[in-house]
Amino acid sequence: MYFAALLARTEDGWEASDTELDEVETLADLADLAREAAEDDEPVLVCIEQEGVWFGVVRVEGEEDPRIFVSDAAAAARSSYGEILLTDELLGREPGGEEDLDLLVDLDGTEDGEPPSDTEDDEDEVGVSAQAAGTAPAGPVGDVELLADFGMDGTALLSLTSEDALTEIADALGCTDMLEAVR
Repeated sequence: MYFAALLARTEDGWEASDTELDEVETLADLADLAREAAEDDEPVLVCIEQEGVWFGVVRVEGEEDPRIFVSDAAAAARSSYGEILLTDELLGREPGGEEDLDLLVDLDGTEDGEPPSDTEDDEDEVGVSAQAAGTAPAGPVGDVELLADFGMDGTALLSLTSEDALTEIADALGCTDMLEAVR
């Protein structure tokens, strides 16, 4: 089960709202969603969790690039929402680098000039997903200091477990009641 919430900083403190990610396909879409919730150029945190498996926090401020932290990249890579957060830059890959060469195939799943194989298209899609998951390291990735100015340093962020991470983050921000109200 997934939960996603926006925490927007306002002049009166933090405001929390749950959010649907059905229309979000890229990190840019997610950043735009966060910017729509922003008051002036105040920070907005997008918090995503897959219950008991992984969590991610995206910090968006004005037009700056989003800052991202994911608690377990390998677990998130197996999730459609996690894949949105796991950019090449975050994983330390070169865009279009060697890891992506196997993905350069014709629509029928073959390279140019190669005869079509007898495998099902569904099997090819599973292979691509498995390959993508294989390139993500087990454990945390990203900016561990993205919440430091709100009272949660990198050590505290890294010590969070997936079961209570968003509650702990909301505690540090002083908006636990608001986050729990939108859960």
